[in-house]
Amino acid sequence: MKHVDIYTDGACRGNPGVGGYGAILVYNGHEKELSGGERETTNNRMELTAVIVALSALKEPCDVTLTSDSKYVTDGITKGWAASWKSKGWKKADKSPALNPDLWDELLRLVDFHNVTFVWVRGHAGHPYNERCDALATAFADSLK
Repeated sequence: MKHVDIYTDGACRGNPGVGGYGAILVYNGHEKELSGGERETTNNRMELTAVIVALSALKEPCDVTLTSDSKYVTDGITKGWAASWKSKGWKKADKSPALNPDLWDELLRLVDFHNVTFVWVRGHAGHPYNERCDALATAFADSLK
């Protein structure tokens, strides 16, 4: 199985507001940058979208190390929250609706397809790829204003 390192970030100007995402895929010494966004979204939706777009770009099942500064994304998968929400009809433990079920459902599908290890890094703390993803995300968001 090929190993790919993926770095992602999402950004929002206002929350909700204009948003963007950035992702960098690194495989065998080659890098591919991806970015996009929406005019009316939330930061969490952009964080999830970055991961989904990056994993969707892989054409075959891969061994992936995915680095994100979003605890929402990393904990949602590694702590089993998203799978639990789905099993309960997209309800959280307190019976309130889980947010972004459309994106979580797609991410769960992709995590089942690939072998993904999630790594959390502190945002805006000098991690080179995280800083680049943030620049991609904010530039795209700013282009939509």
